[in-house]
Amino acid sequence: MRWITQPGWIGHVIALAAGGLTPLAFSPFDLWPLLLLSIALFYLGLRTVSGRAAVARGWFYGFGVFAAGTSWVYVSIHDYGAASVPLALLLTVAFVAGLGLLFALLAWLWARWLRSGTPLVDAVAFAALWVALEAFRGWFLTGFPWLFAGYSQLYGPLGSLAPLGGVWLLSFLLALSATLIVELARVRDSKLLLGTARLLLFTPWLVGLLLGGYSWTTPKGEPLSVVALQGNVPQLLKWEPQQLNAQLALYRDMTLNAPRADLIVWPETAVPVLRHHVESYLAAMGAHARERGAALITGLPVRQPNAEGELRYYNGLTSLGEGSGTYLKQKLVPFGEYVPLQDVLRGLIEFFDLPMSDFARGDADQPLLQARGYQLAPFICYEVVYPEFAAGLAAQSDILLTVSNDTWFGSSIGPLQHLQMAQMRALEAGRWMIRATNNGVTALIDPFGRISKQLPQFQQATLQGDVVPMQGLTPYLRWRGWPMALLVTGLLGWALYRRQRLRSSLTPPRP
Repeated sequence: MRWITQPGWIGHVIALAAGGLTPLAFSPFDLWPLLLLSIALFYLGLRTVSGRAAVARGWFYGFGVFAAGTSWVYVSIHDYGAASVPLALLLTVAFVAGLGLLFALLAWLWARWLRSGTPLVDAVAFAALWVALEAFRGWFLTGFPWLFAGYSQLYGPLGSLAPLGGVWLLSFLLALSATLIVELARVRDSKLLLGTARLLLFTPWLVGLLLGGYSWTTPKGEPLSVVALQGNVPQLLKWEPQQLNAQLALYRDMTLNAPRADLIVWPETAVPVLRHHVESYLAAMGAHARERGAALITGLPVRQPNAEGELRYYNGLTSLGEGSGTYLKQKLVPFGEYVPLQDVLRGLIEFFDLPMSDFARGDADQPLLQARGYQLAPFICYEVVYPEFAAGLAAQSDILLTVSNDTWFGSSIGPLQHLQMAQMRALEAGRWMIRATNNGVTALIDPFGRISKQLPQFQQATLQGDVVPMQGLTPYLRWRGWPMALLVTGLLGWALYRRQRLRSSLTPPRP
């Protein structure tokens, strides 16, 4: 304990190791108690350090979190971006090191402006700041909303609280629990403070257990049968022109051979060519779906004018047969779908010239997709990891739909983390989600975030099952993140006031 609470390299190394525990709390490991330990060690290491030592400790912790949890970016850069091993390692380390600065910022803000030495105030302030920095991370420079603490509770006791306040509420309660565990020893001599700490610590977990299985939404109609196709097309072949006909034939044949279903879903860019080049193919597949009384939904790139009349490329989804509508992706993946500072970076290395990396953003006010008379909230790949964005579409929908191509991440843990976030969106919304991917994980997810059916990764296969259209709004869909934003703002303001008041009381009056 002395080592971690004092400035110096030993404390920094412990913080690094504590950060490295974090990914074990998420899929595919799901050892969520380790996240409590990780946050508790981080908090303990910040209690007595300040200035540069706090910044360094925060950075080491953040580096540990992302080095262990997002190192799968190396696969994208090296295997599919054609970067050499040294260059891929350098870019991965730079990416992880940059993300670590966000935890350095958290540590500096808490140590410099919020820490007062009052146990319960410090614990609450740290938890509030933790959530504020998660929200900031999900917004800054288009956002990287990965590894939010709350995702670890998908199968944990707090998971049933997600429909109340989303993943943000779960993150807050986890951070608060971890800090209160640390502070219990400091308040044991005061019955009032000890009782308050125990109440704050145990109440959320008890409520979470009591709400387990409670449904905030109700069925809107009869179950719909679904067929989701997983083509397992190698990424290195996907955009090769000579492979186009083979891929179109693959999804055509899989569809013709699939069981009858109300909804047929193909993955992201299953049609790897601009829509206007394959209108006759799409018309034929739409006619086949209509004959079977089905809606067919597929991902494909689209070229069309933007609001200024300029022709731009979009990553899209379209609904055919007994469905209608086209959706254009709004949340784009940096370097994968657009290149920041492209005038500078284009051409430097092959990674900055990946196929289809010049997409534009779709409009924010697009209608949902229609299928068999129901509203489907569409999320293309990365979009499903944005809680507030997803809640806005989910609130208008009967069913959630996400398509993806996680081939970029190989056999790493990245696709399984991605699936977990999609499960959390279903839990927050109280709606079924259909997830169709190129090589896994294709799955049907129920309104409690549980996987009803799924396909194994890296296999060409067809998933068949049922989903139920749902109606009604969970509290999170109704109010979004505003209650949490007000709570966090209020707690941070209160902690800042308490700190300033304490400092004023300790400052001797001027003669």
